[in-house]
Amino acid sequence: MGYKIGKLVLKSRVLLAPMLEPNDVAFRLLCKKAGCGLTYTGMVSPLSKEKMVLDDKPGLQLFGNSVRGIKSFIEKYDSEVGLWDFNLGCPSKLSRRLEHGAFMHGDLAMIEKILKVMRGATKKPVTVKLRKSENAIEIAKLAERIGVDAIGIHARTFGQGYSGDVDYDFALKLKKSVGIPVIYSGDVGASRGNRKQVIGNRDRTTKEILKDFDFVMIGRNAIGKPRVFQGMTRGNRKQIIDNRLEFREYLKLAKKYGLFFRQVKFQAMNFTKGMLGARRLREKLVLARSVSDVEGIMGKNK
Repeated sequence: MGYKIGKLVLKSRVLLAPMLEPNDVAFRLLCKKAGCGLTYTGMVSPLSKEKMVLDDKPGLQLFGNSVRGIKSFIEKYDSEVGLWDFNLGCPSKLSRRLEHGAFMHGDLAMIEKILKVMRGATKKPVTVKLRKSENAIEIAKLAERIGVDAIGIHARTFGQGYSGDVDYDFALKLKKSVGIPVIYSGDVGASRGNRKQVIGNRDRTTKEILKDFDFVMIGRNAIGKPRVFQGMTRGNRKQIIDNRLEFREYLKLAKKYGLFFRQVKFQAMNFTKGMLGARRLREKLVLARSVSDVEGIMGKNK
C-alpha cells in the first residue's frame, strides 16, 4: 500500500523529521532501512556550496528569508531528492537573530515569494514545516493556494522550543483548515509501537494520531535509535538489534561516506542512550580523538 505526498508514493506514514545535527546521510539511511517512509535533511541554505549526499532520496529542507539562490539550488539537486521542504519552524536563537524559520511568520509577503519560487522551480512535491503561531493557519492556506503539497505542523510556539505541552487541538484546527495532507510533529515516538504517549494533555497512540493526520514525524525520539521506526511501521515492538550493533551499522555507513570524526563521535554519544553503562561509555567517548578510538570504545563491554 502506498501513501502519497503530491506524486511521491511512500511505503509508510511515519517520517523522520528534519534535524540539523543528527540527520547525516548514514543516520538517514538507517532510519529508512528500519521502515521510515521518508527522511528529511537538516535545514540547508540555498546559498551553501557544500556538496550534498542524498543517496536516501530525502526531503531536502531549505531555510532563508529571501529567494536568493533557491531556483539554482533546486535545479542542481532536483533529481536527487524525494521532495523539497521550506523551514518555517526552527525556534533557535540563530533563527531569531537571522529572522528565518519560525521567526518569519510575520512576513507573509516574503513567504509567498519564496514558496512561489520553489513551486515554479520543480515538479517534485513541496512541503512546508510550521510552528504554532497567530499566522500559522493563514500561512498553511497561503501555501495550499500556491500549490504546496503538504504542511508539517509542530504545535508548540517558538517560545516553547521543544518543552511544554503540544497544542494538539491547534494542530487539528490547522488540519481542518486545508485540503492537502498535514504531517503532525511533536513528541511522536516517545513510546514504541502502539503504546500510549502523552501528547496534548492526553494519552495517544501513534495509530490514534494517524486517524487525525495524514502522516507523523519523529524527531528527537529517533536520535540514537533509528529502529524506533520498526515498531511503528512493521507492527514489531521488539527492538531487533541493540544500540551497540546498530551503531556498528552506522559506523560502516559513516566510513563509506567519509563523515567527519566530530560527527561520528556526536552520533556515538547519541547511541549510548539506554545502554548498560552509558555514563561510563560517554566519559570514554569524551576522550576519543579519532574514529578508531570511537570504534574501540563502542565495541567493548559486549
